[in-house]
Amino acid sequence: MRYRILGSTGWRVSVIGLGTWQFGGEWGREFSQSDVDAILDAAAERGVNLIDTAECYGDHLSERLIGDYLRRHDRSKWIVATKFGHRFKGFLDRDDRFSARDMREQLDASRRTLGVETIDLYQFHSGSDVAFENDDLWAMLAEQKRAGKIRHLGISIAGKGSELQARRARSVGAEALQVIYNRLDRRPEQMYFPHAKLHQLGILARVPLASGLLSGKYRPGTSFPANDVRATIEAKKMEQDLAEVERIRRSEVPPGTALAQWSLAWCLKDPRVTAVIPGCKDPAQVAANAAAADLEFPG
Repeated sequence: MRYRILGSTGWRVSVIGLGTWQFGGEWGREFSQSDVDAILDAAAERGVNLIDTAECYGDHLSERLIGDYLRRHDRSKWIVATKFGHRFKGFLDRDDRFSARDMREQLDASRRTLGVETIDLYQFHSGSDVAFENDDLWAMLAEQKRAGKIRHLGISIAGKGSELQARRARSVGAEALQVIYNRLDRRPEQMYFPHAKLHQLGILARVPLASGLLSGKYRPGTSFPANDVRATIEAKKMEQDLAEVERIRRSEVPPGTALAQWSLAWCLKDPRVTAVIPGCKDPAQVAANAAAADLEFPG
């Protein structure tokens, strides 16, 4: 495993982290505690030390599964990142909850379900610029940080993007940006990376395999079941993206290199990207993802 420093936090973070939205049950299957234990054991064995979750991956379900594991293992080996701003109601259905009071309630709920006194990285989660521009919210977050409930703050920027949130991150006390970044979506190179460099912000690249399209498993014509978030992707866009994946596979990926591992390493070619946080469904995928750290990052 390779490691990089996350912005100004001083943390030494594995370049391959572990995304856990799938534990909430919106990626085509449910996960038992034994499933999660096996995945986290496999990650720990390969030097992964970053777990990213959220309050609305299920109703704190992902956090609860991770917390159960952490109670039975060495918590000090993990950097635990979670998020706030939503209340889970059902499959892909949430209420926005970005007030200072709502945040404080979510923070305490996340601490309970994760079984931790302090959240290592607490992230504003895919909120609008209007929700972001709330001085009371950031004042409350600073207060909770002083109280020892939060170590560092981050901003997980919504998929549609917000240059404003990246530009103002440091001024509200954030030290990391979480953004969608992969070979099919390079917008962060212009929207976020310059701000990260200027303000010494860590970058966590989520969806680094483009929701699995860069995994190498899917071909044009692929469809997903109704209980999989990917079923909501417009058919035309899905076909265009899968066609582009085929072009990348043929023209950019070296012979003998797995597309998924190459895609993860591609995200890490820029040293401003601290880590990628792919999801996974089993220990074999954890091992495959972690092996990307062994590749020479493609230029």
